[in-house]
This record gives sequence, structure tokens and C-alpha cells, in this order.
Amino acid sequence: MKTVRTIAFWLLVAAIAAFSLLPFLYALVTSLRAGSELFTIAYWPTHPTLSNYVAVFREQPFGRNILNSVVVAFAVVALSLALGGLAAFAFGRIAFRGRGALLAAILAASMFPQVAVLSGLFELVRALGFYNRLPGLILADLLLTLPFTVWMLTAFMRELPKEIEEAAMVDGAGPFTILWRVFLPLMGPATVSTGLLAFMVAWNEFLFALTFTLTDAQRTVPVSIALMTGSSAFELPWGMIMAASVIVTLPIIALVLAFQHRIVAGLTAGAVKG
Repeated sequence: MKTVRTIAFWLLVAAIAAFSLLPFLYALVTSLRAGSELFTIAYWPTHPTLSNYVAVFREQPFGRNILNSVVVAFAVVALSLALGGLAAFAFGRIAFRGRGALLAAILAASMFPQVAVLSGLFELVRALGFYNRLPGLILADLLLTLPFTVWMLTAFMRELPKEIEEAAMVDGAGPFTILWRVFLPLMGPATVSTGLLAFMVAWNEFLFALTFTLTDAQRTVPVSIALMTGSSAFELPWGMIMAASVIVTLPIIALVLAFQHRIVAGLTAGAVKG
């Protein structure tokens, strides 16, 4: 019976791995093919070529698009963690009237679909002079990342022992010192996992990036890939599209592999008490 369960478990793991990895493998294989090979069935290209990768950077400012995505994603992560950390300290360690209602309001802000707030956010971005500029994308993406950042960090902040805070206060530490010197080192796993989730949201965001940018030089990679067009479906530059998709997927894979232990620790923090 135990052997059957073990086999079933590993079959399930293999099925999940195949479901997750096969699309990326297909994109990788397609990106290494060119010409008529793109429309033939093959598990590996007969004549591998890097021409699609060269064409991505030669025919459009894809390097600039990658830089735009990096700037936007890292700025969103930094602002989300800074503002979310301050809010989490207030919600998690300070008792004040209306705390629960305010947390619920923050959560409710993330329940609206992007298209529902698009017109109002567009007017705000334009009024601030951020249209077709990266600060406009950073401001818009914060609307997506701040709510779950506040909630995740608040949940972790509440689990920290009160005795640590009291000991720091006895030593004369103020609120900002306690947050910076005491709590932040303890919140490393939660900060990394939350920051990575915020990075993925900002890196992959499409609707705001499409709406708030106008020129190729200001676009991020999801919009740049989406605007690779041809006169028909068969004339779309599928090789270039797949090459670009592989390029923009690799940073996410690298970050997950680099911080996988902290991610697991952060996501499971507070799950077991005692």
C-alpha cells in the first residue's frame, strides 16, 4: 500500500512538472528554429540557430525594453516593501481604532479588475505628467502589489514575539529603530518571498504598460512582445516571439532558484505556532 502511494505521489509530481515545464520547453525549441522548420513537429530543432535571438535585438529596441522592465520591477519592489513594511508595523504592532476596517479596505482595493480602474488611473497618470514615462508604470503597478504586500508582511509581523519588541524598548529603541534593527532581520524570508511576488507582478504586467506608454523606447517587455506583428497568423515572427519569451522568463527562473529556500520559509512563516 505504501509503495502504491509513493508511486502515485511521484506520478503526480511528474505530471505537474510536465504541465509546468512543457510550455517553456516548446518556446525554447521554437526559438532555436527558423524558416519552414517553425511549422513542422519536432522535439528538438534539426539545425539549431540563434538567428531569432539576434533578430529580437536587431529589429526593435528590445534591450531598452528589458531595461525598462528591470527599472519598473525593482522600483515597484523597493516601494512596495518600504511602504508595506511601515504599514505592516502599524497594523501588526500598534492597536488603534479602525485597524481591521482599514486592512479590509486595503484588501478590497485589490479585488477590482484592472480594467475597472483603468480610466481613472489614466487620468491620474496624465495629470501628474507621467504618461509615456516609467514613473507612470511604477505608480500603476503599486496599485497591484501594495495590497498583498501589506497583508503578507502584516501577517508575519503579528507572529513576532512581543518580548523582542519590549526588550528593544527597554534599551531605548524607538519605533523606527525597532523596525529597522530588530524586525527587518527577522522578516528576511517573508520580505524575500513578498518581494519576489511583487517583482513577478510588475515584470509581467501588461494592461497598464500597454495603456500608459506610447513609444517603443518606453515600453516594457510584455508589450514589446505583444506588438511583434505580421500581416497574418502564419507571417507572425513566431521564432522571435518565442526567443523574446525565453529571454524574459530566464530572470524569473534565476530569482526563484536563487531564493527558493527563503521563499518557502517566507510562505510557511506563521503556519505553525508553539
